[in-house]
Amino acid sequence: MAERGILERLEAAIAARRGADPSASYVASLNAKGLDHILEKVAEEAVETVIASKSGERSAIVHETADLWFHCLVMLAWHGIAASEVLAELERREGRSGIDEKASRTKGAS
Repeated sequence: MAERGILERLEAAIAARRGADPSASYVASLNAKGLDHILEKVAEEAVETVIASKSGERSAIVHETADLWFHCLVMLAWHGIAASEVLAELERREGRSGIDEKASRTKGAS
């Protein structure tokens, strides 16, 4: 699947750059500033994605969603979570009603 190929390549690049010189690598600079900064970037990109979606401008939606996904990959890397784990969770949910999925999580939490 082509989508997994790019995710794997991005993960490898993020892993390789995490410990680089923060002045020479954006990923390294994010990691040097810590988890709170990474989470701020995820939140910022999520808001920008919502704004782009409200505008209806296709290219802006694509661009902002790519930024959001990238920053989510940086966040996952911080926690040592592979994108394949998230994809496996999506596959687990495939074909299952979102209402049923949410209800199963609510029951398990109580």
